[in-house]
Amino acid sequence: MNESQKLLEKLGYPYTDFTDLPSSKKRFPDGAQYRIELPSVEGPLALKETLKAIDEYNLTIHRVSQGSGIMLQTDDEIIEMCRLTAERGMELSLFVGPRGTWDISAGPLTDAGKSQALRHEGANQLVYAMEDLKRGADLGLRGALIADEGLLLMSKKMKEEGLLPKDFVVKVSVQMGACNPVSVKLMEDIGADTYNVPSSLTLHKLAAIRQVVDIPIDIYVEVPDNFGGFLRYYEIPELIRVLAPVYIKFGLRNHPDVYPSGQQWEAMNLTLVRERVRRAAIGMNIIKRYCPDAVMSELGAEGLGIAKTEINKGSLSYGI
Repeated sequence: MNESQKLLEKLGYPYTDFTDLPSSKKRFPDGAQYRIELPSVEGPLALKETLKAIDEYNLTIHRVSQGSGIMLQTDDEIIEMCRLTAERGMELSLFVGPRGTWDISAGPLTDAGKSQALRHEGANQLVYAMEDLKRGADLGLRGALIADEGLLLMSKKMKEEGLLPKDFVVKVSVQMGACNPVSVKLMEDIGADTYNVPSSLTLHKLAAIRQVVDIPIDIYVEVPDNFGGFLRYYEIPELIRVLAPVYIKFGLRNHPDVYPSGQQWEAMNLTLVRERVRRAAIGMNIIKRYCPDAVMSELGAEGLGIAKTEINKGSLSYGI
């Protein structure tokens, strides 16, 4: 294996997983080690319920994300979600709209085709996804989830061409699947602002990835069943130490598939978001007990994709 290892080393990549788990010296722009994310906040009512529960548990949550996406929200719903999060200095991240599992192709729905599930099939669907990003940005959104390498590169180019604001945070979904130092570095190079690593990676494998990427890493510590259903709460202190800057993300076991969501799932969504906040409270208690000196970002911190509430609908140019 020496030749392969030497080539990786020559190119600046780790050639083995990091069994000694070095502490990361990298940080968020404000000097913090970690931030907290809650996923699957499906729409304004679920967001209001989430914020209510956050206040009840007296938590700091930096980012809420949502899987149903930009396309299936009305303008007013997106504007309201932008307003509710911006008032608190929180990041809002909505998934990009049309993707493989919503297309007429059967491929992404087969066992062998699941890897293309959230990618964009064909040039037209790629254009639709780019338009989804533009629409969100025009309504004030400053963060989106992407799960397609082509769209990720186009998001970078759109920023360069003034079609997206330069402070728009592109979060790469866990369903992209890149899971080694070279592949995750490639995601960073083509436009990822934060990267959600696969939930099953060990600390040793994650440490090797951290050595070569500077962007924040996002990781589930409670993992939805369709991604493995792991509960990694007691690893949170080490995840912060080894992976900083890191988003600690609280999903939920025994979570029904509510995507794409809507009013037909509203009562269920309200129950799910309350339990997700409760799980975050449990995780934050782990931090308080075992790594109380770990540095958490304040709300409104630099680098958060905080929505703009003073916007004009229509086509905007963000400057090159």
